[in-house]
Amino acid sequence: MVLVSQEAPKFSLEAFLPSNEFGKISLDDYIGEKWVLLFFYPFDFTFVCPSEIIAFSNYIEEFEKRDVQILGCSVDSKFAHRVWTRMTPQEGGIGNIKFPLLADVSKTCAESYNVLHKEGMALRGTFLIDKSGLLQASSTYNSSIGRSIEETLRMIDACQHYEKYGEVCPANWKKGKKAMKPSPQGISEYLTNGKENH
Repeated sequence: MVLVSQEAPKFSLEAFLPSNEFGKISLDDYIGEKWVLLFFYPFDFTFVCPSEIIAFSNYIEEFEKRDVQILGCSVDSKFAHRVWTRMTPQEGGIGNIKFPLLADVSKTCAESYNVLHKEGMALRGTFLIDKSGLLQASSTYNSSIGRSIEETLRMIDACQHYEKYGEVCPANWKKGKKAMKPSPQGISEYLTNGKENH
């Protein structure tokens, strides 16, 4: 079972790329270069999944500003991914997507991240991996619940803020707001005047 603060499970999978070509994507491609947001979804040609994938794609510039590579992953083949992207949303597709879709046909990647459902699909798992390959945050939803892109960005901002400044991020923290020093004095200062001033 993968745990936050530990090394993220490695993977190397066939993928359908934003260039409309097939390729191979490995976690090692990004180690030392970028943060990785790996998100699993149940299947192509389903219902909640298109709304999430299109939303992630629409926010691609926000992720790029944060030096984060998005990777979507399901147990479908790269060929299914290609067909799905060639269909418009009006036809039940997702259109052109600005990040790779990984093909976890063997289901080993979903299994290694502990999101493989007994029905053979991946649950909605989201995993934030830092440049050193450590898992910094994770969340898992049932297939009926779509993710919040804004909350995902807030999670990234909080992890990157801690990495840069060593300050922890309290409840409902957002980028630009006051954080706190990880000490008894830090929490005392934050609770007595931090919230009122920010």
